[in-house]
Amino acid sequence: MATTFQEATLAGGCFWCLESAFKQLEGVIDAQSGYAGGQLENPSYEQVCSGTTGHAEVVRLQFNPEHISFREILEIFFALHDPTQLNRQGNDIGTQYRSAVFYHNAEQREQTEAIIAEIEREQIWPGADGKGKVVTQVEPLDRYYAAEEYHRDYFLRNPENQYCQAVVSPKLAKFRQTFAARLKQDA
Repeated sequence: MATTFQEATLAGGCFWCLESAFKQLEGVIDAQSGYAGGQLENPSYEQVCSGTTGHAEVVRLQFNPEHISFREILEIFFALHDPTQLNRQGNDIGTQYRSAVFYHNAEQREQTEAIIAEIEREQIWPGADGKGKVVTQVEPLDRYYAAEEYHRDYFLRNPENQYCQAVVSPKLAKFRQTFAARLKQDA
């Protein structure tokens, strides 16, 4: 019997970071940068960066649930970014960098709400206010738009880029150390 792959769509700051990390995980078939959550049809990167489209930079994952569960994907997602920062991640500021889970079905919504409650209860991210309030939006995926081709594997193809050196590279080093047991053999 053939395995049915599933999808997840996540926003947690710059999509180059999320795409690069998730592509290295065992069970993730593909990770693709794109846009979701806004009103403008077929937005460009420049339009999304303006902060006027309502879209967030997202990564759409295709994964094999026999090798990695949606719950595990969420655990990694919430370790990769600070879900207590409203409309920003580090120096990336604006609604396009918000934390969001665009769920594909009711089960994903329920699992997302449950893990957010756990994060808040356990104060995993204390946040600037010390209360650990998670601001991650949980909403249904209405439409997903793939980012322009030059964003695909951006970090892999542009490791010398100043942003990649300053932001993506350190985040990926920490990710690889934290999730070493979950990485693909060739990662």
